[in-house]
Amino acid sequence: MYVVYVLYSLIYDKIYIGQTENIERRMLEHNNGLLSVYSKRYKPWELLYTEEYPTRAEAMKREKQLKSQKGREFIWKLIKEKYGK
Repeated sequence: MYVVYVLYSLIYDKIYIGQTENIERRMLEHNNGLLSVYSKRYKPWELLYTEEYPTRAEAMKREKQLKSQKGREFIWKLIKEKYGK
């Protein structure tokens, strides 16, 4: 199973969208600065949203959708509902 995930940095008001087979490991990697410069710069990250898909291809397709303008609007709406921003 593949997980598409959205992380949110409350301190910096930033989002990160990705996909993985192991969300627990990936969260540790993000919050310990073991991945991209972007995710290292804005830690700590909170797991805001996830969706599961049976194949990597489906997960990558959804990841791309969430990175679009419409997908980002959906994510910022979730943030507003959860944090009142």
